[in-house]
Amino acid sequence: MNDLLVDVHDLTKSFGPVTAVNGIRLRVAAGEIYGLIGPDGAGKTTTFRLLVGALRLDGGGGLVGGHDLVKEINRVRMQIGYLPQRFSLYGDLTVDENLRFFAEVNGIAASEWQPRRAEMLAFVGLAEFAQRRADQLSGGMKQKLGLATALIHRPRLLLLDEPTAGVDPVTRQDFWQLIGRAVAQEGVTVVVSTPYMDEASRCTRIGFMRDGRILDEGTPQAITSPLHGRILELSGSPRRQLHALAAQDPDVEAVQPFGEKLHLRVRPGTAAAVQQRLPAALSSAAVTVQYLRPIAPTVEDAFIAMLESEG
Repeated sequence: MNDLLVDVHDLTKSFGPVTAVNGIRLRVAAGEIYGLIGPDGAGKTTTFRLLVGALRLDGGGGLVGGHDLVKEINRVRMQIGYLPQRFSLYGDLTVDENLRFFAEVNGIAASEWQPRRAEMLAFVGLAEFAQRRADQLSGGMKQKLGLATALIHRPRLLLLDEPTAGVDPVTRQDFWQLIGRAVAQEGVTVVVSTPYMDEASRCTRIGFMRDGRILDEGTPQAITSPLHGRILELSGSPRRQLHALAAQDPDVEAVQPFGEKLHLRVRPGTAAAVQQRLPAALSSAAVTVQYLRPIAPTVEDAFIAMLESEG
């Protein structure tokens, strides 16, 4: 992988008997959007805090932006814009004042931060709210302001820790458009963590994380390719019986709810046979089947299959 911006290895961090990060290797090329995907407690936040120097490593090291993560942590920090999971704006300051504060904290001279502040306000769409106090912003607007403060000092690497957690779907969509624009227009590389599997398809590459380890990584296409031809979507009612009976089919490995539908993961080469016999079996049990059809596997399908294989 050429032009690595992040090249760290064996990152380890424990809190008492709990190993939060367990020997992680992370390599991210310039211009990528790398997604750390995993449930709460997987170690995503601890990984970010190690990369930014907010926590001391128990083991491991490497380079971030060409600087040693252990020996040159201050230089590393200068390369990074960090939006933590629980980002705290100064509520009694205006949007404009918050940007000024974070610019000055990062050592930017007034001659530079003044035009940069206007640029960032326009970038995140908050120019008309520049004089509004931060505590009067909506949740989505606070996240946009958080992104602007993370970008104010022109970092090479942007660390975003679950930036869309707790916001509505429209705001999530808007924020991801801003991430894409930041890569294209600001030239940053992004490492973003999220518990939302549907956001993984927006990343260049993703790493599945659980129990402090990255279990697998690759492009969304590579991650899902082993399940091509093995996912069927089932819709019908009553749902509980639908789920139970589908799981009894000998070629169905797993049944998972996806919204109002069910995803069936079948053994390789058996999808056509399951499509042929399962609707009849369900109908004979007085279960209504609206449809049973093959679909492209999602990242969530792949993640669930991987967790099951890991035991």
